Amino acid sequence: MPERRTVRVAGIRLSYEVSGPPDAVPLLLLHGLGEGAADWAPVAPAFARDHRVHALDLRGHGHSDRPGRYSLELMRDDVTAFLDALGIDRTRIVAHSMGGVVAHLLAAAEPERVTRLVLEDVPLPRPRTPPPLVRPDGELSFDWEMLVQVRPQLDTPPAHWLEQLGAITAETLVVAGGPLSHVPQDGVAELARRIPGGRLLTLPVGHLVHREAPEEFAAEVSAFLGA
Repeated sequence: MPERRTVRVAGIRLSYEVSGPPDAVPLLLLHGLGEGAADWAPVAPAFARDHRVHALDLRGHGHSDRPGRYSLELMRDDVTAFLDALGIDRTRIVAHSMGGVVAHLLAAAEPERVTRLVLEDVPLPRPRTPPPLVRPDGELSFDWEMLVQVRPQLDTPPAHWLEQLGAITAETLVVAGGPLSHVPQDGVAELARRIPGGRLLTLPVGHLVHREAPEEFAAEVSAFLGA
């Protein structure tokens, strides 16, 4: 079972789940929009066989603080500070959807820090037609204000994000969800092409690949990480 821990960085408290041998290679898991560390439960045990797994609740999500200020760049900087706080100089990252945007921003800004990168059904950073923003009823596991502030960046990403993909040096596997996903798959394929040496793997089960096909996802990702 993973152990829940917290660390204070950049003036906020971040919560995370840790599992796997303490002396194993570090692996960071970054969840999608509105999710949290627990979202990785179907696959984290498989990764923890060979890695020291850190599944992070990004700011405004899960058990982490809700500071009221949000952006994908702030989340990227939180991750950098989180790694610093844990004394992790270099890490592997597996990231889903919005978490994948945070991951590729980090891998582009600090290419020496990310050794292997898995981007699961992550949208290409190009403008898209915004879907309606409607708050669900009831209590949420994330700060609604986070979504309000982050969604415009996902809908109209800064132009330089696209060019920065070329700065990534980590060996990269891009996992596409296929035609059942709401994420445009031509963009996912282009994401793989724009990252030097990026590889594309399609598991046609929809956007939530790690939930819909956990055994296949874990096997493919583990093989890539261990290659």
